[in-house]
Amino acid sequence: MSLETEISRRKTFGIVAHPDAGKTTLTEKLLLFGGAIQEAGAVKSNKIKKGATSDFMEIERQRGISVATSVLAFDYKNKKINILDTPGHKDFAEDTFRTLTAVDSVIVVVDVAKGVEEQTEKLVEVCRMRNIPMLVFVNKMDREGKDAFDLMDEIEQKLSLRVTPLSWPIGIGSTFKGIYNIWEKNIGLFSNENKQKISESIAFDNLDDPELDTIIGESFAENLRNEIELVTEVYPKFDNEEYMSGRLQPVFFGSALNNFGVRELLDAFVDIAPHPQSKETTTRIVEPFEHNFSGFVFKIHANMDPKHRDRLAFVKIVSGKFERNKNYLHVRQGKNMKFSSPNAFFADKKEIVDESFAGDIVGLHDTGNFRIGDTLTEGEKMMFKGIPSFSPEHFRYINNADPLKAKQLEKGIDQLMDEGVAQLFTLEMNNRKIIGTVGALQYEVIQYRLEHEYGAKVSYEPISIFKACWVEVEDEKSAEFQEFKRVKQKYLAHDKFGQLVFLADSSFTIQMTQEKYPSVKLHFVSEF
Repeated sequence: MSLETEISRRKTFGIVAHPDAGKTTLTEKLLLFGGAIQEAGAVKSNKIKKGATSDFMEIERQRGISVATSVLAFDYKNKKINILDTPGHKDFAEDTFRTLTAVDSVIVVVDVAKGVEEQTEKLVEVCRMRNIPMLVFVNKMDREGKDAFDLMDEIEQKLSLRVTPLSWPIGIGSTFKGIYNIWEKNIGLFSNENKQKISESIAFDNLDDPELDTIIGESFAENLRNEIELVTEVYPKFDNEEYMSGRLQPVFFGSALNNFGVRELLDAFVDIAPHPQSKETTTRIVEPFEHNFSGFVFKIHANMDPKHRDRLAFVKIVSGKFERNKNYLHVRQGKNMKFSSPNAFFADKKEIVDESFAGDIVGLHDTGNFRIGDTLTEGEKMMFKGIPSFSPEHFRYINNADPLKAKQLEKGIDQLMDEGVAQLFTLEMNNRKIIGTVGALQYEVIQYRLEHEYGAKVSYEPISIFKACWVEVEDEKSAEFQEFKRVKQKYLAHDKFGQLVFLADSSFTIQMTQEKYPSVKLHFVSEF
Protein backbone atom coordinates (compact mmCIF):
# COMPACT_ATOMS: atom_id res chain seq x y z
CA MET A 1 0.00 0.00 0.00
CA SER A 2 1.26 3.51 -0.79
CA LEU A 3 1.95 6.04 1.98
CA GLU A 4 -1.10 8.12 0.91
CA THR A 5 -3.42 5.07 1.05
CA GLU A 6 -2.13 4.01 4.47
CA ILE A 7 -2.56 7.50 5.94
CA SER A 8 -6.02 7.99 4.35
CA ARG A 9 -7.36 4.85 6.02
CA ARG A 10 -6.48 6.10 9.55
CA LYS A 11 -9.21 7.56 11.76
CA THR A 12 -8.02 8.80 15.16
CA PHE A 13 -10.62 10.10 17.58
CA GLY A 14 -11.23 10.76 21.25
CA ILE A 15 -14.32 10.01 23.32
CA VAL A 16 -15.27 12.74 25.80
CA ALA A 17 -18.08 13.06 28.32
CA HIS A 18 -19.03 13.82 31.90
CA PRO A 19 -18.24 10.93 34.31
CA ASP A 20 -20.75 8.09 34.15
CA ALA A 21 -22.30 9.06 30.81
CA GLY A 22 -21.16 5.66 29.52
CA LYS A 23 -18.00 6.69 27.71
CA THR A 24 -15.90 3.65 28.63
CA THR A 25 -18.85 1.33 27.88
CA LEU A 26 -19.19 2.89 24.43
CA THR A 27 -15.45 2.35 23.82
CA GLU A 28 -15.87 -1.32 24.74
CA LYS A 29 -18.79 -1.78 22.35
CA LEU A 30 -16.96 -0.08 19.48
CA LEU A 31 -14.18 -2.60 20.04
CA LEU A 32 -16.74 -5.40 20.12
CA PHE A 33 -18.19 -4.33 16.76
CA GLY A 34 -14.71 -3.87 15.37
CA GLY A 35 -13.98 -7.49 16.26
CA ALA A 36 -11.13 -6.35 18.51
CA ILE A 37 -12.54 -8.13 21.56
CA GLN A 38 -14.81 -11.14 21.85
CA GLU A 39 -16.81 -10.04 24.88
CA ALA A 40 -17.24 -6.80 26.71
CA GLY A 41 -15.94 -6.36 30.25
CA ALA A 42 -18.66 -5.99 32.86
CA VAL A 43 -18.00 -2.29 33.19
CA LYS A 44 -20.71 -1.55 35.70
CA SER A 45 -20.05 -4.45 38.04
CA ASN A 46 -17.22 -4.05 40.50
CA LYS A 47 -18.01 -7.47 41.93
CA ILE A 48 -16.68 -9.04 38.78
CA LYS A 49 -12.94 -8.64 38.67
CA LYS A 50 -13.08 -8.11 34.92
CA GLY A 51 -13.03 -4.37 34.37
CA ALA A 52 -13.45 -2.49 31.14
CA THR A 53 -10.71 -3.21 28.63
CA SER A 54 -9.62 0.42 28.56
CA ASP A 55 -9.43 0.79 32.38
CA PHE A 56 -6.21 -1.05 33.10
CA MET A 57 -4.82 0.66 36.20
CA GLU A 58 -5.65 -1.09 39.47
CA ILE A 59 -7.10 2.10 41.00
CA GLU A 60 -9.45 2.51 37.99
CA ARG A 61 -10.89 -0.94 38.59
CA GLN A 62 -11.43 -0.20 42.29
CA ARG A 63 -13.03 3.19 41.72
CA GLY A 64 -14.91 2.33 38.53
CA ILE A 65 -13.64 5.52 36.86
CA SER A 66 -11.04 6.18 34.17
CA VAL A 67 -8.05 8.15 35.50
CA ALA A 68 -5.71 7.82 32.52
CA THR A 69 -6.16 8.18 28.80
CA SER A 70 -5.86 4.81 27.13
CA VAL A 71 -5.22 4.07 23.48
CA LEU A 72 -6.99 1.29 21.57
CA ALA A 73 -6.59 0.38 17.93
CA PHE A 74 -8.50 -1.98 15.61
CA ASP A 75 -9.37 -2.47 11.93
CA TYR A 76 -12.93 -2.04 10.66
CA LYS A 77 -14.11 -1.98 7.06
CA ASN A 78 -10.53 -1.59 5.83
CA LYS A 79 -10.02 1.46 8.06
CA LYS A 80 -7.54 1.61 10.92
CA ILE A 81 -9.41 3.06 13.90
CA ASN A 82 -7.48 4.58 16.83
CA ILE A 83 -9.59 5.40 19.89
CA LEU A 84 -8.34 7.53 22.77
CA ASP A 85 -10.59 6.92 25.77
CA THR A 86 -10.15 9.89 28.11
CA PRO A 87 -10.96 10.41 31.82
CA GLY A 88 -14.31 12.15 32.29
CA HIS A 89 -13.69 13.16 35.90
CA LYS A 90 -12.87 16.88 36.16
CA ASP A 91 -9.88 16.17 38.41
CA PHE A 92 -8.17 14.59 35.41
CA ALA A 93 -9.20 17.24 32.87
CA GLU A 94 -5.62 18.24 32.05
CA ASP A 95 -4.90 14.75 30.69
CA THR A 96 -8.04 15.02 28.56
CA PHE A 97 -7.17 18.51 27.26
CA ARG A 98 -3.75 17.30 26.15
CA THR A 99 -5.21 14.20 24.52
CA LEU A 100 -7.45 16.45 22.42
CA THR A 101 -4.27 17.76 20.75
CA ALA A 102 -3.67 14.23 19.42
CA VAL A 103 -7.10 13.47 17.89
CA ASP A 104 -8.59 14.38 14.51
CA SER A 105 -12.22 14.11 15.61
CA VAL A 106 -14.28 13.55 18.75
CA ILE A 107 -17.36 11.61 19.87
CA VAL A 108 -19.25 13.41 22.66
CA VAL A 109 -21.37 11.12 24.85
CA VAL A 110 -24.50 12.58 26.50
CA ASP A 111 -26.65 10.75 29.07
CA VAL A 112 -30.34 10.83 28.04
CA ALA A 113 -31.53 11.31 31.62
CA LYS A 114 -28.96 13.88 32.82
CA GLY A 115 -28.58 15.75 29.54
CA VAL A 116 -25.60 18.03 29.03
CA GLU A 117 -23.42 18.20 32.15
CA GLU A 118 -20.73 20.61 33.31
CA GLN A 119 -17.63 18.63 32.31
CA THR A 120 -19.06 17.98 28.83
CA GLU A 121 -19.48 21.74 28.35
CA LYS A 122 -15.83 22.41 29.21
CA LEU A 123 -14.49 19.67 26.94
CA VAL A 124 -16.71 20.64 24.02
CA GLU A 125 -15.54 24.24 24.39
CA VAL A 126 -11.92 23.04 23.92
CA CYS A 127 -12.97 21.06 20.82
CA ARG A 128 -14.85 24.06 19.46
CA MET A 129 -11.86 26.37 19.98
CA ARG A 130 -9.74 23.94 17.94
CA ASN A 131 -12.51 23.35 15.31
CA ILE A 132 -12.34 19.59 15.91
CA PRO A 133 -15.15 17.73 14.06
CA MET A 134 -17.60 16.31 16.65
CA LEU A 135 -20.25 13.59 16.62
CA VAL A 136 -22.76 13.40 19.49
CA PHE A 137 -23.98 10.05 20.86
CA VAL A 138 -27.03 10.22 23.14
CA ASN A 139 -26.64 7.18 25.39
CA LYS A 140 -28.90 5.07 27.67
CA MET A 141 -32.04 5.36 25.51
CA ASP A 142 -33.43 2.24 27.22
CA ARG A 143 -33.76 4.28 30.43
CA GLU A 144 -36.31 6.95 31.21
CA GLY A 145 -35.00 10.36 30.20
CA LYS A 146 -35.59 13.58 28.32
CA ASP A 147 -37.58 13.86 25.11
CA ALA A 148 -35.37 13.68 21.97
CA PHE A 149 -36.35 17.16 20.75
CA ASP A 150 -35.75 18.69 24.21
CA LEU A 151 -32.33 17.04 24.30
CA MET A 152 -31.44 18.36 20.85
CA ASP A 153 -32.38 21.88 22.03
CA GLU A 154 -30.27 21.46 25.17
CA ILE A 155 -27.24 20.27 23.15
CA GLU A 156 -27.63 23.26 20.82
CA GLN A 157 -28.00 25.81 23.60
CA LYS A 158 -25.60 24.54 26.28
CA LEU A 159 -22.84 23.37 23.95
CA SER A 160 -23.40 26.07 21.28
CA LEU A 161 -23.46 23.40 18.59
CA ARG A 162 -25.37 23.27 15.33
CA VAL A 163 -26.81 19.77 15.30
CA THR A 164 -28.49 17.43 12.85
CA PRO A 165 -29.77 13.96 13.83
CA LEU A 166 -28.53 11.02 11.71
CA SER A 167 -30.56 8.52 13.72
CA TRP A 168 -33.79 8.92 15.69
CA PRO A 169 -35.23 6.97 18.65
CA ILE A 170 -38.55 5.13 18.48
CA GLY A 171 -39.92 5.52 22.00
CA ILE A 172 -37.80 5.94 25.15
CA GLY A 173 -37.14 4.01 28.38
CA SER A 174 -39.72 1.26 28.91
CA THR A 175 -41.36 2.02 25.53
CA PHE A 176 -38.04 2.10 23.62
CA LYS A 177 -38.60 0.14 20.41
CA GLY A 178 -35.46 0.90 18.45
CA ILE A 179 -33.73 3.40 16.20
CA TYR A 180 -34.58 4.77 12.79
CA ASN A 181 -31.25 5.22 11.00
CA ILE A 182 -31.67 8.41 8.92
CA TRP A 183 -28.16 8.02 7.48
CA GLU A 184 -28.70 4.52 6.07
CA LYS A 185 -32.52 4.58 5.82
CA ASN A 186 -33.22 1.51 7.97
CA ILE A 187 -34.76 0.50 11.28
CA GLY A 188 -32.99 -1.40 14.05
CA LEU A 189 -35.35 -3.03 16.54
CA PHE A 190 -34.68 -3.44 20.25
CA SER A 191 -35.78 -6.59 22.08
CA ASN A 192 -35.44 -6.66 25.85
CA GLU A 193 -35.15 -10.45 25.98
CA ASN A 194 -31.79 -10.70 24.23
CA LYS A 195 -30.05 -7.59 25.46
CA GLN A 196 -26.61 -8.78 24.41
CA LYS A 197 -27.60 -9.64 20.83
CA ILE A 198 -27.76 -7.02 18.13
CA SER A 199 -30.97 -7.19 16.15
CA GLU A 200 -30.82 -7.08 12.37
CA SER A 201 -31.67 -3.82 10.62
CA ILE A 202 -34.67 -3.67 8.30
CA ALA A 203 -34.26 -1.44 5.24
CA PHE A 204 -36.92 1.32 5.07
CA ASP A 205 -36.66 3.84 2.25
CA ASN A 206 -40.25 4.95 2.63
CA LEU A 207 -41.71 5.56 6.10
CA ASP A 208 -45.24 5.66 4.60
CA ASP A 209 -44.99 1.94 3.86
CA PRO A 210 -47.89 0.24 5.79
CA GLU A 211 -45.46 -2.52 6.83
CA LEU A 212 -43.99 -0.07 9.33
CA ASP A 213 -47.30 -0.20 11.30
CA THR A 214 -47.01 -4.00 11.46
CA ILE A 215 -43.41 -3.96 12.64
CA ILE A 216 -43.50 -1.30 15.37
CA GLY A 217 -47.24 -0.77 15.94
CA GLU A 218 -49.61 1.87 14.57
CA SER A 219 -49.15 4.57 17.19
CA PHE A 220 -45.34 4.29 17.16
CA ALA A 221 -45.30 4.33 13.34
CA GLU A 222 -47.51 7.43 13.21
CA ASN A 223 -45.38 9.15 15.82
CA LEU A 224 -42.15 8.30 13.99
CA ARG A 225 -43.50 9.67 10.70
CA ASN A 226 -44.48 12.96 12.36
CA GLU A 227 -41.17 13.30 14.22
CA ILE A 228 -39.02 12.56 11.14
CA GLU A 229 -41.05 15.10 9.15
CA LEU A 230 -40.35 17.67 11.86
CA VAL A 231 -36.65 16.69 11.97
CA THR A 232 -36.26 17.29 8.21
CA GLU A 233 -37.94 20.69 8.50
CA VAL A 234 -36.19 21.94 11.64
CA TYR A 235 -32.60 20.66 11.33
CA PRO A 236 -30.10 21.34 8.57
CA LYS A 237 -29.30 18.58 6.08
CA PHE A 238 -26.03 16.81 6.86
CA ASP A 239 -23.14 18.37 4.97
CA ASN A 240 -19.72 16.70 5.19
CA GLU A 241 -17.78 19.91 4.63
CA GLU A 242 -19.65 21.69 7.42
CA TYR A 243 -19.01 18.73 9.76
CA MET A 244 -15.28 18.63 8.87
CA SER A 245 -14.84 22.31 9.63
CA GLY A 246 -16.54 21.93 13.04
CA ARG A 247 -19.66 23.92 12.02
CA LEU A 248 -22.18 21.02 12.06
CA GLN A 249 -22.49 18.13 14.52
CA PRO A 250 -24.40 14.93 13.65
CA VAL A 251 -26.31 13.26 16.51
CA PHE A 252 -26.91 9.53 17.07
CA PHE A 253 -29.13 7.82 19.65
CA GLY A 254 -28.61 4.43 21.30
CA SER A 255 -27.71 2.38 24.35
CA ALA A 256 -24.04 1.39 24.58
CA LEU A 257 -24.62 -1.09 27.41
CA ASN A 258 -27.12 -2.97 25.26
CA ASN A 259 -25.09 -2.69 22.03
CA PHE A 260 -27.81 -0.57 20.56
CA GLY A 261 -27.20 2.14 17.96
CA VAL A 262 -23.43 1.57 18.26
CA ARG A 263 -22.99 -0.12 14.87
CA GLU A 264 -24.90 2.75 13.20
CA LEU A 265 -22.58 5.23 14.92
CA LEU A 266 -19.44 3.30 13.90
CA ASP A 267 -20.55 2.82 10.28
CA ALA A 268 -21.38 6.50 9.84
CA PHE A 269 -18.19 7.51 11.64
CA VAL A 270 -16.07 5.41 9.25
CA ASP A 271 -17.81 7.12 6.31
CA ILE A 272 -17.59 10.73 7.43
CA ALA A 273 -14.78 11.18 10.00
CA PRO A 274 -11.61 12.90 8.80
CA HIS A 275 -8.32 11.21 8.03
CA PRO A 276 -5.26 12.64 9.88
CA GLN A 277 -5.14 16.43 9.75
CA SER A 278 -2.38 19.02 9.43
CA LYS A 279 -0.84 20.56 12.57
CA GLU A 280 0.86 23.83 13.33
CA THR A 281 4.51 24.08 14.48
CA THR A 282 6.69 27.01 15.51
CA THR A 283 7.95 27.33 11.92
CA ARG A 284 5.24 26.04 9.55
CA ILE A 285 2.13 23.87 9.11
CA VAL A 286 2.90 20.14 8.75
CA GLU A 287 0.70 18.10 6.40
CA PRO A 288 0.03 14.39 7.13
CA PHE A 289 0.95 13.21 3.62
CA GLU A 290 4.49 14.60 3.77
CA HIS A 291 7.06 11.83 3.32
CA ASN A 292 9.23 12.87 6.25
CA PHE A 293 8.19 11.62 9.69
CA SER A 294 7.26 14.04 12.46
CA GLY A 295 5.35 13.54 15.71
CA PHE A 296 4.96 14.84 19.26
CA VAL A 297 4.65 13.41 22.78
CA PHE A 298 1.20 14.13 24.25
CA LYS A 299 1.33 11.74 27.20
CA ILE A 300 3.82 9.85 29.33
CA HIS A 301 2.78 6.83 31.38
CA ALA A 302 4.94 5.32 34.10
CA ASN A 303 4.54 1.66 35.04
CA MET A 304 2.21 0.35 32.38
CA ASP A 305 3.76 -2.94 33.46
CA PRO A 306 4.25 -2.78 37.26
CA LYS A 307 6.68 -5.73 37.11
CA HIS A 308 9.11 -3.59 35.11
CA ARG A 309 9.67 0.05 35.96
CA ASP A 310 8.99 1.09 32.38
CA ARG A 311 7.90 4.49 31.14
CA LEU A 312 6.17 4.92 27.84
CA ALA A 313 5.97 8.14 25.87
CA PHE A 314 2.81 8.24 23.72
CA VAL A 315 3.70 9.83 20.38
CA LYS A 316 1.08 11.03 17.89
CA ILE A 317 2.49 10.70 14.37
CA VAL A 318 1.61 13.88 12.47
CA SER A 319 3.27 13.20 9.11
CA GLY A 320 4.94 10.46 7.10
CA LYS A 321 5.97 7.04 8.34
CA PHE A 322 7.68 6.07 11.61
CA GLU A 323 10.12 3.16 11.30
CA ARG A 324 11.63 0.95 13.96
CA ASN A 325 15.43 1.27 14.49
CA LYS A 326 15.65 4.45 12.40
CA ASN A 327 17.40 7.56 13.72
CA TYR A 328 15.13 10.50 14.60
CA LEU A 329 15.95 13.93 15.97
CA HIS A 330 14.75 14.78 19.49
CA VAL A 331 14.35 18.50 18.72
CA ARG A 332 14.49 19.92 22.28
CA GLN A 333 17.60 17.95 23.23
CA GLY A 334 19.14 18.25 19.77
CA LYS A 335 20.20 14.61 19.70
CA ASN A 336 19.44 11.64 17.50
CA MET A 337 17.66 8.62 18.96
CA LYS A 338 16.47 5.30 17.60
CA PHE A 339 13.84 2.98 19.04
CA SER A 340 14.19 -0.79 18.90
CA SER A 341 10.79 -1.68 20.31
CA PRO A 342 8.08 0.87 19.46
CA ASN A 343 4.65 -0.28 20.64
CA ALA A 344 1.17 -0.23 19.19
CA PHE A 345 -1.56 -0.30 21.83
CA PHE A 346 -4.51 -2.30 22.84
CA ALA A 347 -5.25 -0.84 26.32
CA ASP A 348 -2.55 -2.45 28.52
CA LYS A 349 -1.60 -4.98 25.84
CA LYS A 350 1.22 -3.79 23.63
CA GLU A 351 2.85 -5.23 20.55
CA ILE A 352 6.05 -4.19 18.81
CA VAL A 353 5.51 -2.61 15.39
CA ASP A 354 7.99 -2.14 12.52
CA GLU A 355 6.21 0.85 11.01
CA SER A 356 3.41 3.24 11.85
CA PHE A 357 1.80 6.03 9.82
CA ALA A 358 0.45 9.54 10.33
CA GLY A 359 -2.63 9.32 12.58
CA ASP A 360 -1.28 6.38 14.59
CA ILE A 361 -0.14 6.52 18.21
CA VAL A 362 3.11 4.73 19.07
CA GLY A 363 4.54 4.07 22.51
CA LEU A 364 8.28 4.63 22.91
CA HIS A 365 10.18 3.23 25.89
CA ASP A 366 11.63 6.19 27.73
CA THR A 367 14.46 6.42 30.23
CA GLY A 368 13.73 10.03 31.10
CA ASN A 369 14.47 11.79 27.78
CA PHE A 370 10.94 12.88 27.02
CA ARG A 371 8.55 15.44 28.42
CA ILE A 372 5.06 16.26 27.25
CA GLY A 373 5.14 18.39 24.09
CA ASP A 374 8.50 17.08 22.81
CA THR A 375 8.82 16.85 19.03
CA LEU A 376 10.54 14.10 16.99
CA THR A 377 11.47 14.66 13.33
CA GLU A 378 13.76 13.32 10.61
CA GLY A 379 16.10 16.27 11.20
CA GLU A 380 13.93 19.37 10.80
CA LYS A 381 14.09 21.77 13.76
CA MET A 382 10.51 22.63 14.72
CA MET A 383 8.22 22.20 17.72
CA PHE A 384 4.50 21.40 17.61
CA LYS A 385 2.35 24.04 19.29
CA GLY A 386 -0.56 23.97 21.70
CA ILE A 387 0.43 21.33 24.29
CA PRO A 388 0.54 23.37 27.49
CA SER A 389 0.86 22.69 31.22
CA PHE A 390 -1.84 24.56 33.13
CA SER A 391 -1.43 26.22 36.48
CA PRO A 392 -2.65 23.78 39.16
CA GLU A 393 -5.62 24.63 41.36
CA HIS A 394 -4.72 22.57 44.45
CA PHE A 395 -1.41 22.60 46.33
CA ARG A 396 -0.03 20.47 49.17
CA TYR A 397 3.35 19.84 50.78
CA ILE A 398 4.44 16.24 50.26
CA ASN A 399 6.24 14.50 53.13
CA ASN A 400 8.08 11.18 53.19
CA ALA A 401 6.25 8.87 55.65
CA ASP A 402 8.97 6.17 55.49
CA PRO A 403 12.56 7.57 55.62
CA LEU A 404 14.00 4.19 54.59
CA LYS A 405 12.29 4.50 51.23
CA ALA A 406 13.63 7.94 50.25
CA LYS A 407 15.15 6.67 46.97
CA GLN A 408 11.95 4.89 45.92
CA LEU A 409 9.95 8.04 46.73
CA GLU A 410 12.26 10.25 44.69
CA LYS A 411 12.08 7.92 41.70
CA GLY A 412 8.28 7.53 42.05
CA ILE A 413 7.62 11.28 42.21
CA ASP A 414 10.02 11.89 39.33
CA GLN A 415 8.25 9.39 37.06
CA LEU A 416 4.66 10.25 38.05
CA MET A 417 5.27 13.99 37.55
CA ASP A 418 6.57 13.25 34.04
CA GLU A 419 3.11 11.95 33.19
CA GLY A 420 1.87 15.53 33.48
CA VAL A 421 -1.04 14.68 35.79
CA ALA A 422 0.47 16.76 38.59
CA GLN A 423 3.34 19.21 38.94
CA LEU A 424 6.22 19.32 41.38
CA PHE A 425 7.53 22.61 42.77
CA THR A 426 10.67 22.83 44.95
CA LEU A 427 10.84 25.92 47.18
CA GLU A 428 14.04 27.95 46.73
CA MET A 429 14.22 28.84 50.43
CA ASN A 430 14.21 25.40 52.06
CA ASN A 431 13.91 22.85 49.20
CA ARG A 432 10.55 21.61 50.50
CA LYS A 433 8.52 19.89 47.81
CA ILE A 434 4.98 20.95 46.86
CA ILE A 435 2.68 19.01 44.56
CA GLY A 436 0.15 20.97 42.52
CA THR A 437 -2.78 19.29 40.79
CA VAL A 438 -5.81 20.33 38.73
CA GLY A 439 -8.14 18.22 40.92
CA ALA A 440 -8.04 17.02 44.54
CA LEU A 441 -8.64 13.35 43.58
CA GLN A 442 -5.16 13.35 41.99
CA TYR A 443 -3.59 13.30 45.48
CA GLU A 444 -5.25 9.99 46.27
CA VAL A 445 -4.12 8.54 42.95
CA ILE A 446 -0.51 9.70 43.52
CA GLN A 447 -0.47 8.37 47.10
CA TYR A 448 -1.93 5.03 45.98
CA ARG A 449 0.45 4.63 43.05
CA LEU A 450 3.54 5.62 45.07
CA GLU A 451 2.71 2.95 47.64
CA HIS A 452 1.63 0.16 45.28
CA GLU A 453 4.02 0.75 42.39
CA TYR A 454 7.11 2.09 44.17
CA GLY A 455 6.73 0.90 47.78
CA ALA A 456 6.95 4.50 49.09
CA LYS A 457 4.58 6.06 51.63
CA VAL A 458 3.73 9.77 51.74
CA SER A 459 1.63 12.17 53.74
CA TYR A 460 0.36 15.60 52.70
CA GLU A 461 0.23 18.93 54.49
CA PRO A 462 -1.95 21.87 53.48
CA ILE A 463 -0.43 25.07 52.09
CA SER A 464 -2.19 28.27 51.12
CA ILE A 465 -1.44 28.91 47.45
CA PHE A 466 -3.86 30.46 44.98
CA LYS A 467 -1.94 30.03 41.69
CA ALA A 468 1.40 28.95 40.32
CA CYS A 469 2.74 31.61 37.92
CA TRP A 470 5.68 30.89 35.64
CA VAL A 471 8.12 33.81 35.68
CA GLU A 472 9.50 35.34 32.49
CA VAL A 473 12.03 38.16 32.60
CA GLU A 474 14.19 39.71 29.86
CA ASP A 475 17.13 40.72 32.02
CA GLU A 476 17.85 38.47 34.99
CA LYS A 477 20.52 40.90 36.28
CA SER A 478 18.16 43.90 36.39
CA ALA A 479 17.71 45.64 39.74
CA GLU A 480 13.92 45.20 39.48
CA PHE A 481 14.18 41.41 39.08
CA GLN A 482 16.72 41.15 41.92
CA GLU A 483 14.36 43.10 44.21
CA PHE A 484 11.42 40.87 43.13
CA LYS A 485 13.51 37.79 44.07
CA ARG A 486 14.50 39.28 47.45
CA VAL A 487 11.00 40.44 48.45
CA LYS A 488 9.16 37.34 47.18
CA GLN A 489 11.88 34.87 48.26
CA LYS A 490 9.65 32.61 50.33
CA TYR A 491 7.09 32.32 47.48
CA LEU A 492 9.59 31.32 44.79
CA ALA A 493 10.09 27.77 43.62
CA HIS A 494 11.36 25.82 40.61
CA ASP A 495 9.29 23.38 38.59
CA LYS A 496 10.57 19.97 37.51
CA PHE A 497 12.38 21.52 34.54
CA GLY A 498 14.12 24.25 36.56
CA GLN A 499 11.83 27.10 35.47
CA LEU A 500 11.23 29.79 38.08
CA VAL A 501 7.69 29.81 39.49
CA PHE A 502 5.99 32.36 41.74
CA LEU A 503 3.50 30.72 44.11
CA ALA A 504 0.98 33.47 44.76
CA ASP A 505 -1.41 33.28 47.73
CA SER A 506 -4.20 35.39 46.17
CA SER A 507 -5.30 37.12 42.99
CA PHE A 508 -4.65 40.43 44.79
CA THR A 509 -0.97 39.44 45.30
CA ILE A 510 -0.65 38.68 41.57
CA GLN A 511 -2.18 42.05 40.67
CA MET A 512 0.08 43.97 43.07
CA THR A 513 3.20 42.08 41.92
CA GLN A 514 2.47 42.87 38.25
CA GLU A 515 1.98 46.56 39.08
CA LYS A 516 5.12 46.80 41.23
CA TYR A 517 7.44 44.80 38.93
CA PRO A 518 6.25 45.50 35.36
CA SER A 519 9.30 43.87 33.72
CA VAL A 520 8.54 40.54 35.46
CA LYS A 521 5.93 38.72 33.38
CA LEU A 522 3.73 36.08 35.10
CA HIS A 523 2.17 33.24 33.06
CA PHE A 524 -0.55 30.76 34.11
CA VAL A 525 0.53 28.32 31.41
CA SER A 526 4.09 27.02 31.15
CA GLU A 527 4.11 27.17 27.34
CA PHE A 528 5.15 30.75 26.61
